[in-house]
Amino acid sequence: MRKLTEMVVASGNRGKVREIEMLLKDLPVRTLSLDDFPDAPAVNEDQSTLEGNAIKKAREIAQFTELPTVADDTGLEVDALDGRPGVLSARYAGPDSDSKANRALMLVELEGVEQRSARFRTVTAYVDEDEVYIFEGVCEGVIATTERGENGFGYDSIFIPEGDSRTFAEMSSEEKNQISHRSEAFKAFAAFLDSEISSTP
Repeated sequence: MRKLTEMVVASGNRGKVREIEMLLKDLPVRTLSLDDFPDAPAVNEDQSTLEGNAIKKAREIAQFTELPTVADDTGLEVDALDGRPGVLSARYAGPDSDSKANRALMLVELEGVEQRSARFRTVTAYVDEDEVYIFEGVCEGVIATTERGENGFGYDSIFIPEGDSRTFAEMSSEEKNQISHRSEAFKAFAAFLDSEISSTP
């Protein structure tokens, strides 16, 4: 692995990029996002697994920027929906749907359902030249019956993590980053990077 001084977070989602930057803030690495590369290709997330999408995004952006790149894909798996929406979480209400439409559809589909257990799963892929490294994080919880909270993004306002009564959107970023699926994956990634940086002359 080459000496790491900067890397790309393959995301244009500012909320997600902020979360990742907070999780990596103790590393001596400059973090760039897709906002820094307006001509970067739009990656078609057409793989059948979270891991496949994360690897595809990281590889394509790494090839374009010629920099080490990290990408992640996250799915919300709802037991009462047989694990859906999973890898299709961002497009749950249709190919052009937004987060509001996705949350609304889920609340409708779960109306009157008592068993509301679910989990967020994040798979992170880091690509540096020809090497690919995978990290995973899971957060168990339940789906709320109504939207609550103003923070976060995606499904945060309807997901209540295990051991708490608040949705992710009712927590501060710092509180969420202590327990979230993404923080679990990126803490493992940060520990990996730290060890690699320490061992690189």
